[in-house]
Amino acid sequence: MHGFDIIDASLLPALLIALSAGLLSFLSPCVLPIVPPYLAYMGGISMSEIQAGTVQRRRAMLPALFFVLGLSTVFLILGFTASAFGAFFLQYQDIMTKISGAVVTIFGLHFLGVFRIPILDREARLDAGDRGGSGLGAYVLGLAFAFGWTPCIGPQLGAILSLAASEADVARGTTLLAVYAAGLGIPFLLAALFIQRAMGVMNRIKRHMKAIERAMGALLVVVGVALMTGAFTAFSFWLLNTFPGLALLG
Repeated sequence: MHGFDIIDASLLPALLIALSAGLLSFLSPCVLPIVPPYLAYMGGISMSEIQAGTVQRRRAMLPALFFVLGLSTVFLILGFTASAFGAFFLQYQDIMTKISGAVVTIFGLHFLGVFRIPILDREARLDAGDRGGSGLGAYVLGLAFAFGWTPCIGPQLGAILSLAASEADVARGTTLLAVYAAGLGIPFLLAALFIQRAMGVMNRIKRHMKAIERAMGALLVVVGVALMTGAFTAFSFWLLNTFPGLALLG
């Protein structure tokens, strides 16, 4: 309304998808299992202390916060870059969006088990050095995590980057990646806050990894098809027509 609008009805569907993609990234088979040892390492905590319930929340929370800031830094830079790239190639945006949609759909079919892409079944781990127990070390570990787990969380991240590029607006694209980072980072913070209970919950979730992977695949297929067909624009118009009050957002 005054030249500073970022969130409006047209961005809401993409924001919901970004949040869901971040949460599914946290629950993915190559992220969830490493959460307890990461939290223990970052806080300088032994697994026996966690199991005994003698850990002070501050010891786990502060490093977890710096870890989330580290991975968020990378995602925000990626969001800025993707949306700036989309703005630069604005004249080719339609064809680039369709290509991005096709790639994201292929990723989705991989997770649904229609076929397998070997590189997506691998993970590239970066060593952040012996920095357990420090805020700086946790921040560096967050940076390493964001880069090193790209083969695993890459399809979900790629889908959100495609949405950011299709926005062709730096502020809106960066906002999408900030929401994705929140979807991935907030569960880390909750796991640190309730570290002992979280271990039990995560052990139970591990039994449902196949269903989580399929949900991830279904989300990616929906995003890919929406990018190729322009469904996001159509859905945004439907939202405005159905809920006129949303127009006040933008």
